[in-house]
Amino acid sequence: MMLNRVFYKYKELILYGFFGVLTVIVNIISFKLLFILNIPLLYANTVAFFIAVLFAYYTNTKYVFNDKFTKKNFISFMSMRISTLFIDNIGLYYLVTISVDELIAKSIINIIIILINYICSKFIIFKKK
Repeated sequence: MMLNRVFYKYKELILYGFFGVLTVIVNIISFKLLFILNIPLLYANTVAFFIAVLFAYYTNTKYVFNDKFTKKNFISFMSMRISTLFIDNIGLYYLVTISVDELIAKSIINIIIILINYICSKFIIFKKK
């Protein structure tokens, strides 16, 4: 019973975390596959980013924030996520150039981006009216 109350009290945050982890997994697997195929680092990162963002938009809209799929939400979501792509690419490039393994660097940057994305999604894109 208490576990149910805790879940329902923090349902949105728990679901965001769960789907955030899945989004990171989609991002990292996509990135690694592209990188193995000799796609240059930042190109592989950018393509993997867009694959993960499409997955995140679907799961955030349907399961986390229980919102409708609208053109406005999609454009807002994509715009915000594209702006975090710059943080992703700059951070990844910097960490790899100082000899951090690309997967460790990718994971570190993803943690920062998840926090930024949650704040923007909750308070800007999917804010309750």
